[in-house]
This record gives sequence, structure tokens and C-alpha cells, in this order.
Amino acid sequence: MPAAMSPTTQTLVKTLSVPRISTYLAARSGSLDKALELYGWNARISAALMLPAHFAEVSTRNSVDEALTDVYGPTWPWNSAFELSLPNPPAAANTYNPRRDLRATRAKHTTTGKVIADLKFVFWQKMFTRRHDERVWNTRILKLFPGAPEKEERELRLRVADDLEAIRQLRNRIAHHEPVFSRALATDLAKMLDLVQIRRPEAETWVRSLETASAILLEYPN
Repeated sequence: MPAAMSPTTQTLVKTLSVPRISTYLAARSGSLDKALELYGWNARISAALMLPAHFAEVSTRNSVDEALTDVYGPTWPWNSAFELSLPNPPAAANTYNPRRDLRATRAKHTTTGKVIADLKFVFWQKMFTRRHDERVWNTRILKLFPGAPEKEERELRLRVADDLEAIRQLRNRIAHHEPVFSRALATDLAKMLDLVQIRRPEAETWVRSLETASAILLEYPN
């Protein structure tokens, strides 16, 4: 790091910490000014991407709610058949447990809507696995995503699952204030907007009118 720094730059480095700046310094060949510029851009794009991510998650989880309501009734979080259909890996496996998440979440609430809002993002992603094909998706997914070009249920279900995984990884990095500038962010944004579009094309038009990530992507600092 350069020995001579302006008072403003010194303050910024102390505020952010050298370890946090190091990734950006490496990406900008040791130029502190350029590293700080990239850091600021990373923060701006991270904030901007949360809006389309919000709509992608809400629209997708509502599609799951519709499907589960059709299969298990409006109080599906308390339906024992649905509960038993969820994976239940042992704690020693150190992996996400959908059944445990459902039980813990519904214990805190009395309405399906509150449970939906409180379940983890990964819960909705894990619903798009083949274990739910026969019960949930095979006769419903094409109707729930009328804007999708796919005409085969499994193909569409796999696409939604893959898009949700990409969004989940990005959201986790943003939530922990990690660098995202090296990701294919235009692709991430396209996946978010696409999930909204295949669910409700009219909603995607509205989200596009609200999001600012597209413009910030064009301002990527060199």
C-alpha cells in the first residue's frame, strides 16, 4: 500500500480496514484510489441488486405457496404429509434441513402468510428438486410459470432451481458485505428478472422500471 496517503484516504482505509480493502487492491494492481473506487461501486451494485432479488424471491415463493395450497391445503405448513415429504438430514451432516426449518418457523407463527415470510430462501430453492415432481410440480409448474419458454416440466423445474441457486449465492455474499464485482452480475440480474417474467410477464415490466442495477453495471470502474 502506498506510504503517502491524503487525510481523506487514510480515514477511508481506517474505516474499512486494510484486510477488507486487500481484495480490491489486488484487483487494481495496488492502486489505492482505484481500489476505493471499485469498493464504492461494489457497494452500490450490491444494494441495487437487492431490489430485483427481492421480487424474484417473492414471486417464486408465492408460486410454491400456490402449488402447496393446491396439494396440501391453505394450512400446508402444518400438514403432516407435507412435513414428511421434506428432507430431514441428521444434524451431523452439517447441511440445511428443510423439515427442521419448517418446524421451527411454524412454531413461531399462527398463519401461513407469516410462515412464508419467515422461511429461509434456501427452503424455497429446495422445493425445486425432483423429490417434489410427482406430488407438486408435474401437473402444476407450467401453469404457475406461464411466461416460461420451456414446455417440459422437469426442464423448467431445473431452470428455476439453478436460477435460485445463483441468486442465493449472490445474496449471501451481499449480506456479508463481500466483493461481488468478479461475478457475472449482468447474468445474475438477468436471472432475477427472468424469474419474475416467467411467473408474471407484467410484473417483470414493472420491476424493470424500478431497478437501477442495469445502469450501475454500465458504470463499472476501469
